[in-house]
Amino acid sequence: MIGIPAISHVLPSLDVIRELAARGHRVTYANDPAVSALITATGAELVPCTSVLPTADDTWPDDPIDAMDLFLDNAVQALPQLHAAYDHDPADLYLYDIGAYAARALAETHHRPVTQLSPTFVAWKSYHQDVAAHLWRLPGADAHRARFARWLTDSGATTTDVDAFSGLPPRALALIPRAMQPHADQVDTDTVTFVGPCHGPLGPQDGWSRPAHADNVLLISLGSAYTRQPEFYRQCLAAFGHLPGWHVVLQIGRHTDPRELGDIPPNVEVHPWVPQRAILEQADAFVTHAGMGGCGEGLLAGVPMIAVPQAAEQFLNADRLVELGVARRIDTPDATAETLRAALIDLVTDTEVARRSARLRAETRAEGGTTRAADLIEQMLG
Repeated sequence: MIGIPAISHVLPSLDVIRELAARGHRVTYANDPAVSALITATGAELVPCTSVLPTADDTWPDDPIDAMDLFLDNAVQALPQLHAAYDHDPADLYLYDIGAYAARALAETHHRPVTQLSPTFVAWKSYHQDVAAHLWRLPGADAHRARFARWLTDSGATTTDVDAFSGLPPRALALIPRAMQPHADQVDTDTVTFVGPCHGPLGPQDGWSRPAHADNVLLISLGSAYTRQPEFYRQCLAAFGHLPGWHVVLQIGRHTDPRELGDIPPNVEVHPWVPQRAILEQADAFVTHAGMGGCGEGLLAGVPMIAVPQAAEQFLNADRLVELGVARRIDTPDATAETLRAALIDLVTDTEVARRSARLRAETRAEGGTTRAADLIEQMLG
C-alpha cells in the first residue's frame, strides 16, 4: 500500500490493510512517518516515505491548480524513495491512494498489477468533459500539465498521457457508498467495484457513552482539515446549547482553542478529536463538512445530516446528500444559529427523511465493506 499522510486518506483503507495482514499476507505500507502509529497498528510494515504535503499545519491552498501542484511535487520527490524501497523487492500487487501518484508509476516500471483504493468518488465516462476540462482551462493549468507530462516520461511509467494516468487505473475499489457516486450509471463496473465504507469492529479505544439523560444526541464535526472555524462553532453553541433534550458533541480540530468559543453550555462536550463512528452509532443527527468519510459513516449509521461544506468535493457531496433526501445543505456564511436550529428540527421531525436514512443504511451495509474488499484483493493476487 502506498499513501499520503492526510488523515482523511489514511483512515478509509486502514481496516482493509488490517484484514489483509490478519489473513497472513505480508503487507508493507509506504507513507510519511507522521502516520506510522496508525499504520503499524494494522500489522503492516511501515516503509518510510516522507511527504511534502501540508498536512501538519493544514495550510492547503484555495486555488485548485496550486493544490494539484502540491500533489505533483509530492509525487516527484516520493518516487525515488519508493524505488529505493521496492526495486530490490517488488510487491506482487500495489495498492495506492488516489493522492499517491508515484505508486502507479512505480507499479508500471515493475510491470506489476496496481489497484487504486479510492476514498472518494471515481471518474465516470464523461468525467473529463464534465469536470477535468474545466480545470485545465484555469490559470496555471497548462504549465502544470506540461510538468506532469515531463515527469511521466522521465519516471519510466508506461502510461504517459496525463488524463489517462490521473484517471482510473485498470482496477479500483471505491471505499464509498455507491449512493454517493456522481453519475454512478456511467461508472465502468468492469474497472470499479463499490465496496462501501470499510471498517472493523469498534474497539475499546473507540468507545463513547451516550449520557443517560440525553433524549437525543447531535454530533458536530468538520473532519480533519479546514477545521479552523471558531465563528461557526460559536453559532453551533448558540443554536444547540441549552436545546431541551439534546446532548451535543462538538469536535473542533487541533487548530481552534476552546477558549475562543466562549462559555460552553452544560449540554455540550467539546473535543479536538472524537471517535466519530462510535458516536454516530448512537446519534440522532450529524452536522458534517460533507467529506466523503463523514458522508459514508453518516449513511452507514442511518443518521440525518446537516451538510456545511468547506472545500474541494465537499460541495458536490453535500448536494448529493440533499438529492438522497437525508440532509439539508447550509453554506458556512449562512450557518447562523437560527438556520442551524431550524434545519435540525426540520430533519428530525420529517418521517420521509427517517425512512430514506434507514433504506440507505441497509444498502450501504450490504455493499460488503472490509471483508469484500479484502476478498477482491486476494482474487487480484490470484
